[in-house]
Amino acid sequence: MATVQDSEKHVIISSPSSMTPSINIIINEQQITFEDNDTRDPMNFSYKAKWTITLVACAFTGIVAAASASFSMGYQSMMQDLNCTQFQATVGLSMWSIGFGTVPLITSSFTEEFGRLNIYIVSSFAFMLTQMMIALSPNIQTVILGRLLGGAFGSTGATLVGGSIADVWKQHERGQPMAFFALVAVAGTGLGPVIAGVIEANPRLGWRWIQWVHVMFTGAYFISVVLLMKETRATIVLTRMASKKRKETGDNRYRAKAEIEKQKLSTLIKISCTRPIYLLLTEPIVQGFSLWIGFTWGVVFALLESISAEFQAVYGFNVQDTGFIFSTLIVGSFIGYSANIYQEKLYRKHYPRKRQEARLYLPCVAAFFLPIGMFIYAWTARPEIHWIAPAIGLTIFMSGGFVIYMVVFLYLADCYGTYASSAIAGQSLCRNLAASIFPLFTTQMFARLTYKWGLTLFGCIGAALVPIPWVLFFYGSRIRARSKVSRKILEEEEFQDNMEK
Repeated sequence: MATVQDSEKHVIISSPSSMTPSINIIINEQQITFEDNDTRDPMNFSYKAKWTITLVACAFTGIVAAASASFSMGYQSMMQDLNCTQFQATVGLSMWSIGFGTVPLITSSFTEEFGRLNIYIVSSFAFMLTQMMIALSPNIQTVILGRLLGGAFGSTGATLVGGSIADVWKQHERGQPMAFFALVAVAGTGLGPVIAGVIEANPRLGWRWIQWVHVMFTGAYFISVVLLMKETRATIVLTRMASKKRKETGDNRYRAKAEIEKQKLSTLIKISCTRPIYLLLTEPIVQGFSLWIGFTWGVVFALLESISAEFQAVYGFNVQDTGFIFSTLIVGSFIGYSANIYQEKLYRKHYPRKRQEARLYLPCVAAFFLPIGMFIYAWTARPEIHWIAPAIGLTIFMSGGFVIYMVVFLYLADCYGTYASSAIAGQSLCRNLAASIFPLFTTQMFARLTYKWGLTLFGCIGAALVPIPWVLFFYGSRIRARSKVSRKILEEEEFQDNMEK
């Protein structure tokens, strides 16, 4: 049954059957759009559905984060089993970050063509196969290749989750879902080594069973995606609605806006590969945050490489005991997550005056946590001082690291609007390249400088980076005013505001 509203030139089509859900489609100049309060619009999903999607998406992030970090706990049995060197095993740790950082530049465009749900399904299944590949590897070369592929397919966990959250939550509602996403990502990096340490300590299990556990968890996750996840990209939903309407009516005039303005996949890939690098090279805000998070994440992966060796050498810990030391990353993450609740209050209170920089109150404080935590860890890890002291230093460092990880996504999204995904992809590339490089030189650095002075060097670099959030807090608006990209975004926002008025 169709009714025509001449004043708006809209057609509202409703299903005549009471046995099927009502189909309410607004067609404006042959364009299919969502009706007001349309339940098929991801923004209008129920509160329960939104949190289900958020939790399922974040679960992949946690699984991938755990897999990225747990690998280092199996070095000892791996070197014996595969007759490889520790440096070769470390290359496997680093290759993960290379795949994780570079592949999303290409695959991020696939959501425009295939939607988010299909990418989640394919990536989670392929990720499970890479973990199986590592578990069955006959030599270290296969392990390294499996880690590269694992990082490539696992990168979906970070690149799509932020988009999925943005699909279903309005801007003022995203603070807590994004904080939970950051919590799962950072805490998962600590949880993986804790579990892997227990497995590695059992002589009947070893490094291969670390990978088999990941296969089991990923297999269960794959089933949950198929059963619980929904498509959240609005353009894909509208395109499918239009396709269905064309089949039902035989009228090819019905089109979604995304179909009318559709670009070639090759063009989208070109943009997704070049725009993040352009922003990384030309935008001071992206550069500053990329440097900050890149160093922080590089140190985190350096710690994954060195914590076990240091605590074994200084305190005589076994591999299971050193695995539990990684729980400091989990505790630090929860401290940062709790602090974010206060940051959200500050953001809402000061946004009218500070605008985007209202995101930076807590990061300005957290900037001091990085060097302070690292100095405590460096100078207290001695046999005559209880092991809890360096563990406290690691916790302080990680609580600051969590805040930085989270604010990067929120602040860049606020500053770059429609270009946010490219800005975030630029910092992600920098962050993961640093994570791949740091473990390759930390063993040699600590051998020459000792742990005390090597970690002190990290602390000094962290202290040198403290001014970054402070400069942006006071001068961020001026920096954006001089940016071509930011001016273009501001003009678009002003035009949109004028149109709404």
